[in-house]
Amino acid sequence: MKKRNICLASLSALALNSMPLFAQSRPNVIFILADDLGYGDLECYGAKNVKTPNVDQLADEGCRFNNAFAVASTSTPSRYSLLTGEYSWRKEGTDIAPGDAAMIVKPDQFTVADVFKSKGYATGAIGKWHLGLGAETGKQDWNAPLPMGLGDLGFDYSYIMAATADRVPCVFLENGRVANWDPSAPIKVSYDAPLPGELIATEHPELCYNLKSAFGHNQAIVNGIGRIGYMTGGGKALWKDENIADSIVAHAVNFIKTHQKEPFFMYLATNDIHVPRFPNQRFRGKSGMGLRGDAIVQFDWSVGEVMKTLKQLKLDDNTIVILTSDNGPVVNDGYDDKAAEMLNGHSPAGPLRGNKYSAFEGGTHIPFIVRWKGHVKPGTQSDALISQIDLLATMAELTQTRIPTGAARDSKAQWSVWTDQKDEGRDYVVEQALDHTLSVRTSEWKYIEPSDNPTRVMANENVETGYLPTPQLYNVKTDIHENTNVADQNPALVFDMQTLLRQIRKGQK
Repeated sequence: MKKRNICLASLSALALNSMPLFAQSRPNVIFILADDLGYGDLECYGAKNVKTPNVDQLADEGCRFNNAFAVASTSTPSRYSLLTGEYSWRKEGTDIAPGDAAMIVKPDQFTVADVFKSKGYATGAIGKWHLGLGAETGKQDWNAPLPMGLGDLGFDYSYIMAATADRVPCVFLENGRVANWDPSAPIKVSYDAPLPGELIATEHPELCYNLKSAFGHNQAIVNGIGRIGYMTGGGKALWKDENIADSIVAHAVNFIKTHQKEPFFMYLATNDIHVPRFPNQRFRGKSGMGLRGDAIVQFDWSVGEVMKTLKQLKLDDNTIVILTSDNGPVVNDGYDDKAAEMLNGHSPAGPLRGNKYSAFEGGTHIPFIVRWKGHVKPGTQSDALISQIDLLATMAELTQTRIPTGAARDSKAQWSVWTDQKDEGRDYVVEQALDHTLSVRTSEWKYIEPSDNPTRVMANENVETGYLPTPQLYNVKTDIHENTNVADQNPALVFDMQTLLRQIRKGQK
């Protein structure tokens, strides 16, 4: 592994001024990561058809960022990057993971959780994981404690979904073992072929009584919904999709209550807006946009429950809350939930072109809100360019933690920017599309490298990929929708952006 030192002596004066505040107050930190929540899906970001009062209040009490980016337009690589501070495209095996993937973040890697653990914080991960478990893909014994898990990555406590709701195994794992494991229904999982005696959605669509598959998602059937992958067993450990949010929130609230007397860091990754969208009945019909809109309302409720708990315990003044999304939105993603038909003018990506999976802005341009009462000016907005790749170094800057040599090679300390004390953010951000096409974006220009992938539109998902065999250049300051490719008119600028991207790949930037 190539090694380097990150020198904390180079922190800005503004950031240094915040250090005594940390030493005195040791604030709690909650990082809320929504799943497939688009730039235009929140009321405070311009959504018209769905109400998100709890997230809006968070924005009113903190700073809302207008130019924030995930590293990748899909889940696994995005999450890998924000937890490790390393671009996912630097490491093999960081594409969308199956539910039985081996651990993608390895125990010898330094993570955001390690930052806080090194400072004596209680650390927890709750919700969607999707970064693999165990030592070998497909070799997990789901009926016994896993020999490798989140405890090896700096998390004292974990209550997680192995992957995501549309992939087996459809169970929660608590501290490395299946929660509520049922010895009368031992779990077997396969991503190769159906298991003996298993009824699958392709052969028995009538058993998909909760949601029908539109494409894919037609293998194992759990809770009347087809999934990706095959599974038998589980019994009382199997989740009910309508209760997933309740379970995640209950464990998040319990984690806060358990550690209210000590500083804590909680990575809270919700599932609501990712397919299969099957919100609890009490949220049905609340958005007027069907299941996807109702899932956004459910997500907003989840945020509200966390904030209510902090206030009840008198912890809200000394808790930093960061809310964002893992990638852009997608409407049609495998289930017949009428999401597209019921948008009613709603634009999940707001003014942006493209969606999840895409090289266009809609794939990675995401909501980002930071709240720390008394330290982040309430009701503010920032146009600074920021990236989730900087989470690790920024938290290390806040906590005065030395990052080990060679770790978080792409992460940069941005505390003064994230708390709106400094207007200028990154010089550039890097975006990764589904096929590994990279883009580099400054505050004014967006360059998308040529792609050999001929897919211009993902037919089933109805997503523009942004792939072209020739360079693309957009002036995103005047053309935020990326309508006009001006690469041919600006060859010198294209060359400069290509050079920058090449230097980033080599680790020279």
